[in-house]
Amino acid sequence: MKEAFIERNTKETQIKMTLRTGSAVGGLKGSTGVGCFDHMLNSFCVHGSFEIELDMKGDLFVDSHHTVEDVGIVLGKLFAEIAGDKKGIARFGQSYVPMDESLALAVIDFCGRPFLVFNAEFSSPFVGSYDTQLTLEFFRALAFNMGATLHINLMYGSNDHHKTEAIFKAVARSISASLCETGGAILSAKGSL
Repeated sequence: MKEAFIERNTKETQIKMTLRTGSAVGGLKGSTGVGCFDHMLNSFCVHGSFEIELDMKGDLFVDSHHTVEDVGIVLGKLFAEIAGDKKGIARFGQSYVPMDESLALAVIDFCGRPFLVFNAEFSSPFVGSYDTQLTLEFFRALAFNMGATLHINLMYGSNDHHKTEAIFKAVARSISASLCETGGAILSAKGSL
């Protein structure tokens, strides 16, 4: 199991987060103050074998944008710290995850070149108090702060809760696969990433 901690304070959010990878029983301890987003983060942790301890305050009186985006920033930085120089990790990961009628695919390259391809549409503006357009913002912040190329494709679905949860689970499983230890050198024809 690997562990990293970050404290990040801005005028919009104050976040203390610990991330552990390779947990036998993953899960989220703490809350963002956005119930459905907490549910998605917990699912992300359980299915990626991650533990997150979170202590945060966000400017939810404005809306949940800064809270969701800043959690993505901090979580991305923690994954980058855990990956380190990327020596001896699988680097690539992919996962298809179904959630009832929905199917999501996530593919990641932990290459040091941040990029996000996000192909998903939602029919409802909110799932509970969670703004569905923030799914893109969260994963953009995550990918760019991890330093990873991340492709997310929602293959199909009709229920926005199911679509969102399938995406979170697929990304978690792909990250977990990319961080698997191979014991080898940096996986690059150039010899570095």
